[in-house]
Formats: sequence, C-alpha cells, structure tokens
Amino acid sequence: NFTNCTTAIPLTFQTNVLTELKKWKLSLIEHHKLQMRQEKEKHTAHVRQLSNEMENLKELLHTYEISIGRKDEVVITNLTQALERQKERIELMRKFTLWRIQHVKAKQEEYANRIADRQFRTALMKKVWAAWRSLSEEKWKEKVARACQLRAEDVCVHLTNDYEAKIAELTATLEQTKAEILRLHSEREQYEDTMKKAFMRGVCALNLEAMTMFQGK
Repeated sequence: NFTNCTTAIPLTFQTNVLTELKKWKLSLIEHHKLQMRQEKEKHTAHVRQLSNEMENLKELLHTYEISIGRKDEVVITNLTQALERQKERIELMRKFTLWRIQHVKAKQEEYANRIADRQFRTALMKKVWAAWRSLSEEKWKEKVARACQLRAEDVCVHLTNDYEAKIAELTATLEQTKAEILRLHSEREQYEDTMKKAFMRGVCALNLEAMTMFQGK
C-alpha cells in the first residue's frame, strides 16, 4: 500500500517532505545537544563556585582560630564583623540558589510547551493532509489514507518517546542538582556552628583569664 502511495504522490512532493523531516530531526538533535552542553557548563561553574566558597570558609575558620589564640579584643571585633558579613553572603547564596531552581523549573515548563506546540502543528498538518486527500478519487484516497496514517502515527510515537526521555533526563539532572545544593547547605551550616563554638570558647577563655586576674589582685 505504501508503495502505491509513493507512486501516486508526485516525486517533488515526496522529496520536499523527506527533506523537511530530515532538517527538522537534525535541528532538534542539535538544539538538544546545545541545551545539554549549556546545562553541564552552568552546573560545572556552579559547583566550582561552591567549592571556592568552601575554601574561603576554611581559610576564615583558620583565621578565627589564630585570632582567638591571640586574645586580642580588636581581632575579636573584626571577627565578629566578618561573621556578620559571612551570614549575609550565605543568605545571598541561599536566595541565588532558590532563584536558580525556579529558573530551571521555568525552562522545563517552556520546553514542555514547545513540545505541545509541535504536537499541535503535527495534528494540524494531519488535518490539512486529510483535506487534500479528500479531493482525490475514492479508491486511491483509501490507500493513501492508510499508508499516511500509519506513517504519521509512527513519527508521532517516535517523537513522543524522544521528548519524554529528554524530559526525564532533565528532571533527573534537576533532582541531582537539588541534592547537591542541600548537601552544600548542610556543610555550610556545620562550618557556621563550628565557628560559633570556637568563638564562644575564646570568649569563655577570656572571661576565665579575667576572673583569675581579679582573684589574684
């Protein structure tokens, strides 16, 4: 039946349809590769930034330990100010993380809308094809209808499977990124608790030394 369909349809029309389908497929593949490459680059940059922040926190903790060992009031005041600045940086990072998650969700919704739009255009093309087909003879119309319907259904099923796989892959990447962000938040909270405890130990040590001096006098 499909052989009869291809012999009945003009050769130029067949060539144009096949060419457009190939271009469409190549364009979709290239767009998906570009999008995945961009997401990987953004994720790598984000992880690198978080690693740098962790190194800065380690250096700041080391500075706290040295300053507390010196028992200098000026150094303690500076450390207190640095701690407040660090809290502000953590708050800004938290807001940036929430914004990034919302941005990824918006991109995912936009991608789903594009898929729905393509499905709509495909259905519209099928309707136009059915209208053109109705102008032909009855016997030839039935053969062409069966062949084209099977072909269109195969293409739609194939595209749907591809898009569902892409959406699942992007969703998995998003979940992995969320888990990484939660882990880094937990580590930052642990670092902050450690710095607070170290600061309090230094203050207690100063109080004990002051009491000792007063008792000696």
